[in-house]
Order: sequence, then structure tokens, then C-alpha cells
Amino acid sequence: MAVILCSRLAGGCPARLIVPAGAGGAIDFRAMEEILELGEISCPSGNLVVIDGGHLGLWSGERSPAEIDPVLLGIDDAAMADDVLGAVDFAVVGPDASEAVRSFDRQPGALLHDIPASQAAKLGARFEEHCLASGLDARLEALPRREPHAQRVRRTAAGGGGSFLMFGVPVVAVGGVPRDRRLPVLASRVDFGGGVGPRWSEISVRMGDAPVESSVLLGAVGVDWARVLFGDADALNSWRHEEPVDGLADVAFWGAAAETAAARFAAPELGEPGEEGVRGWRGLAVPVAMEKARALLSWKEESGGRMMVDFRPHSHHWEVMRQVRASEAEAGTVDIGDARLLCAMTSWGDGYFPVFADLDPSGAVVAVRVRFADLPE
Repeated sequence: MAVILCSRLAGGCPARLIVPAGAGGAIDFRAMEEILELGEISCPSGNLVVIDGGHLGLWSGERSPAEIDPVLLGIDDAAMADDVLGAVDFAVVGPDASEAVRSFDRQPGALLHDIPASQAAKLGARFEEHCLASGLDARLEALPRREPHAQRVRRTAAGGGGSFLMFGVPVVAVGGVPRDRRLPVLASRVDFGGGVGPRWSEISVRMGDAPVESSVLLGAVGVDWARVLFGDADALNSWRHEEPVDGLADVAFWGAAAETAAARFAAPELGEPGEEGVRGWRGLAVPVAMEKARALLSWKEESGGRMMVDFRPHSHHWEVMRQVRASEAEAGTVDIGDARLLCAMTSWGDGYFPVFADLDPSGAVVAVRVRFADLPE
């Protein structure tokens, strides 16, 4: 049994404090779970994507992933770049295809994506050996064109939801999401103690109030940038990760040498909520902002000053992270067309986090949950 205490957080966000009752009705406050509403999303396509928000610069949309610049993957070696650009997607075909891809266990889903050109033949040989050893009738067939990320979402969602790889990073997709209304995103915060402190145990998108009959594991979302984004699949095709939507950019800098640099360059306080002490300029034309950022970096190198310099084009990613920095809950939203997307910091940093779908008795999705940690005993 749990005691439910209702409160309202600063800024008007509702919260529930769910406190398990201990022996004899005593309340164990160490296990107190705080439920916060981080915001809302809307999903007009009906297909929801759960992805590392820092990786959205790699999203190909309806284009082939071969059109993504390898520099965005951190690749500056020409031979390695050619290997990635020449990568192959494989379909598993044959009477035993489903069992073969499951037991081969290289990637989630029915296709093998983004196999570097230099590894394609080796992978084919390993798959053939696996099928022979397992007595399975299946083979790999190279697709004539690598599958765009938007198509991976549609195929995965049509198959009941699950995960796929985007340049080796697991992404989760699920269909059947309500298209006609805003959906609240709730987060459960628990003080885990032991020097860990308050962190999210899970973040969930709620579809309705129907009773949950079962939960299924959709897969894991891979996080390298300490943040998770919940977004409409079609809206992601219009996401601008680094390109400004208004032609403007900010320049921010902070650190031990920031005050000296501020005096040298006549830089005011940036004035962004949650960034007290950060200096810089807001709303500059991109060429002007780039010139100021280069001047700061040159001065930093010449002087040896310890300082961070951040160039921030007014992109969708910049807008959501601006809200994240200003939010006590470290969450923010951005609208793209009729869709609203939400990004939140994991509070645990990077990792692979399981994603579940809660289903009602009819099999409809009631909630999609990212689980970060189990509640303390």
C-alpha cells in the first residue's frame, strides 16, 4: 500500500509524492518517489521515436544514411570515411529468416544495417556458417539502397514496435500512438541515497488511463549525450540539429579565464536562465557569431587561459537545450509543424536504457517508458 501526497512544484507543475508505507504504517521517506510532469508531446504521425537527442544530427529522414557526412560521426580518416559511406544494409530472407536473425543476434530487428563495406563479405560468411551449424534455411541479401531512418521507424512500428540501429546506436520506435491530442510526459524521481542522490528512475509518455494488463520490452535506447528525446517520426525529418532556423546564433564562454576574456572582448553576461556567470552574446548573425567565437578561441590558445567556448546556432537542438539548462527538471520541448517533441537529461549520464510499452487488455499502448534504474528497496 502507498500513501499518495499531492503537491505543486514551482512553476505550476503538478507532482505526486508516492511514499511506500513501512511496517505498522510508518512512512519510509528514503524510498519516496516524486512524479513530475516534464511537459507534453504530440505525435500526429502515430509513430513515436525514442532516441538520444544529441545524435539527431545523424538522422537521415527519407534520405539514405549514405548521404550523412562522416565528419558528423567523428570520422576524419579518408579510408574509414569511404568504408562507412560504402556500407551495406542486409535483409534476411528464407523460410527460417526470423529464427536465423534472432539466433544470429547481431542487431535488433529483421534487417542488418550499416555494415561497413570492408566487413560485408565477412558478415555474410559468418551468417552462412551460423545457418549451416543451426540447420536453418536463410541467407543475407544486400539491399539495393540503404534503408532511410524514417523507413526503419515505419517498418519497426508496423511490426509491433521495437528497436533498430542508427550508425550503431540503438533507437526505439513504436506505433499506435494517439494522433489527435497532447500526451503528458511524466518522470519518477527517487533519492537513491548512498552518495547517488535524487535521480530519475523512469520517464514515460502516457497515452491514457486504461488499466495496464501487460508490458513488453521494445528494446534499448543508446545514449551517448546524456539525454533522451521523445519525438514524432515525421517531425524528425524536419529536425535542424546545427543549422539555425532564424539565421542567428549565440556565443557563450565560462571558466577560470572568463572574467579576463569578458573584459578583453567587452562581453556582457549572457543572461540565459540557468547559466549564471556565463558570458557572451545572444542573437548575432551567424557570420558575426562565428567571428567572435574564433577570436575567443584564438585568445584562449595564445593566453593559455582555462575557458570553455560554445558556439550555439539557433537550431531545434539549441532551443530544446536552452530550456533544459533553464529547467530544474532538465527538460524542454520544441514544436515542429503540428508535432511537439520533448528532450530530457537522463540524470544518469550515458548508457543503454530499456524501453517498455504498457498495453491495455485490448493490446493498445497505454504508455511508453524508459527505465533508468530500479527503485531502492
